[in-house]
Amino acid sequence: MDLVEVELARVVIHQKGDQQFIHLRERHGNRGFPIVIGFNEVEEINRKLCGAQPPRPLTHDLMGRVFHALGHRLQRIVINELRDSTFYAQLVLAPADAGTAAATADEKTVDCRPSDAIAMAVQTGAPMYVARAVLEALAAE
Repeated sequence: MDLVEVELARVVIHQKGDQQFIHLRERHGNRGFPIVIGFNEVEEINRKLCGAQPPRPLTHDLMGRVFHALGHRLQRIVINELRDSTFYAQLVLAPADAGTAAATADEKTVDCRPSDAIAMAVQTGAPMYVARAVLEALAAE
């Protein structure tokens, strides 16, 4: 799969209404696009960006702890599909103690919502990618 690295460009929080927006853009280009997510998801991403630590682990904190306990780390996230105006994503996990070449051979993928993938990437500093086919589909709309 041909991937393009992206970054979180903007988080838009509307206090009224359930539709919130996160905007991704190419790290080395001009293309970008919004993703509509729910209020809880945008709040979690914003908490991660601000470095706020809740008194007890929230879902994404728990996921990170489970990955660590199982000896894996988040290698990258990939927004891999756009179908019927809905984005799909994957977490790509690699053994925590493996080098880059070994990690690629032992990678595991987990399907998830883009908002969860982005929250995990913000939490861990993992790179974010979008399939080139998704960017091309967006440009054709």
